[in-house]
Amino acid sequence: PFGLVVGVTGDGTNDAPALKAGDVGLSMGLCGTDVAKDASDIVILDDNFASIVKAVLWGRTVFDNIRKFLQFQLTVNVTALVLTLLSALYGYDPPLNAVMMLWVNLIMDTMGALALGTEAPDPVVLSRPPYKRDASLVSRPMWRNVLVQSSFQLALLVYLLVEGADIFGV
Repeated sequence: PFGLVVGVTGDGTNDAPALKAGDVGLSMGLCGTDVAKDASDIVILDDNFASIVKAVLWGRTVFDNIRKFLQFQLTVNVTALVLTLLSALYGYDPPLNAVMMLWVNLIMDTMGALALGTEAPDPVVLSRPPYKRDASLVSRPMWRNVLVQSSFQLALLVYLLVEGADIFGV
């Protein structure tokens, strides 16, 4: 009734209905019964409650990193798409051909994945409430950031396309 996420822990056969009823059912792996393990969503292999906190910390970190990576990807791809569209509409040669775009995406994907994949969890993520079940993977603030960043990059790139030869003496 309050819209909160409920986690239920248990280790016995009599805990199975509660484990099923909770949003997340957590059972003990060492001392838990097979019925409890089958009814739960997550089995805590070391029977240590601190593992739950660690799992939530890592889960939120991974989710946040996926969102950061998506925002990064969307920004670069929206910029490239609009830049190519504008150059075609105004009669310029495409600034990036297919091979160049493949290289940009290869480097971008690799470096972005490495940067976000090696980011250590920050305990601050535990102080915020969990995301809603129906929350979009790309949020409104993320779309705003993508649009602002893409607009800035497009303005700079269009300026360089139009005035670049004069500026750099090429």
